[in-house]
Parts: sequence; structure tokens; C-alpha cells
Amino acid sequence: MAIDRLQSYLKEAQSHVERLNNVLERLRPLYPLNIEKFSNLTSSQKDILDALAFRFSKLQDLLGSRIFREFLNHTGYITEGKTFLELLREIEKEGIIDIDTWSQFRKIRNLLAHDYPDEILEKIEAINFLIENAPTLIKVVKKIESKAYR
Repeated sequence: MAIDRLQSYLKEAQSHVERLNNVLERLRPLYPLNIEKFSNLTSSQKDILDALAFRFSKLQDLLGSRIFREFLNHTGYITEGKTFLELLREIEKEGIIDIDTWSQFRKIRNLLAHDYPDEILEKIEAINFLIENAPTLIKVVKKIESKAYR
């Protein structure tokens, strides 16, 4: 049954990955974003930036709240009663993602989740970070798929 859940979660992740890849492709002409470009964004471009933050957050949440645990269960690691940090350490041992990178992703995601108008430069940095690092999050999904279904 854990495999069925893992497969289901990975299918959902794949949906986020496809949309994230589409968003990244559409943002390529804006990268790197700076204050001038940010000030002149069209409504459509702002929607694309929102989609980037949304898809990145959804994928990261799905990985952290469901996929990591199911993947570790699939490998035989006992997850019941373990903290997220313990699970993350095991994920790191598996070579999927390191704790520091995951923590950076959480920090950026949390920054973008709040809309503070006086923090434009931080927001621009965060958006550039997401554009640069979203492929790393996508690779996490691919690593789990390949390790789970070798």
C-alpha cells in the first residue's frame, strides 16, 4: 500500500514539475530579475511569478509532508514516531537533498509567502533564487523516482 501512496504522490509531484518547468521557460527572458524589470512587469508577468512561487511551494510541501516519509517507508526505514529532521537526515544520507539546501528552500518559500511592499529587493532576490534553484527541487523528485523504482 505504501508503494501505491508513493506512486500517487509522485504523480501529483510530476504535475507540479511540469507546470514549474513551463513557468521557468516563460520566465527565462526576465532572468535575472532586477528592480527596473520588476517595476515594469506586466500583469501577466506578475501572474507568472505568482505561479512560480505557488508551484515551488506546492512541490516542496508535497515532498516534505508526504513523499519523503513514503519513500523512506518504501526503502524499509521506520518513519513512525520520527521527527521531520530525522527524516530529512535520512533523505540526506540517501543522496536526495542536503539539509542546508532544504532549509534555504524553506526560508525563501516563507519569504515569498508574505507580501511586504517595503521588501522589494528581498523579494527580487528570492524570485531569482527560485528561478536558479527550482531545477534542484525538480531533481529531488527524479532522484526519488529512480531510487524507488530501480
